[in-house]
Amino acid sequence: MGSRVTVCPACGTKNRVPASAEGRPQCASCHAPLPWLVDAGDDDFAAATGTGQLVLVDLWAPWCGPCRMVAPILERLAAQYAGRVKVVKVNVDDNPRTAARFDARSIPTLVILRDGATVARLVGAQPEPVLRQRIDALLAG
Repeated sequence: MGSRVTVCPACGTKNRVPASAEGRPQCASCHAPLPWLVDAGDDDFAAATGTGQLVLVDLWAPWCGPCRMVAPILERLAAQYAGRVKVVKVNVDDNPRTAARFDARSIPTLVILRDGATVARLVGAQPEPVLRQRIDALLAG
């Protein structure tokens, strides 16, 4: 599990955001919360999802058309909910244990975790307003 370069939505500074870290990533320049979108696999899934904020897990595959349709939506949601939601992408072809753990028989499967426990599950490509509504409800509750 490595890091990903993320552009700060507030000031445009490029920041290296680690896949696993304590707290929430912030811009090195303006200290605004950064979008936290990372890739994880069977071996580092626990470290990637071990955070105090909501974690949206995207169980996907590169050959899946609906998965490719959902990817830009998840990037926008990671930016919109920076500091409140972490997005973790798991390629089910390369990570069968994680896919089995969440019973990902159809993809994309989106699972929302709070403190490691599943609080929501959506199967299939969901429109952005549906995902936003679900996230808002979980953040409010």
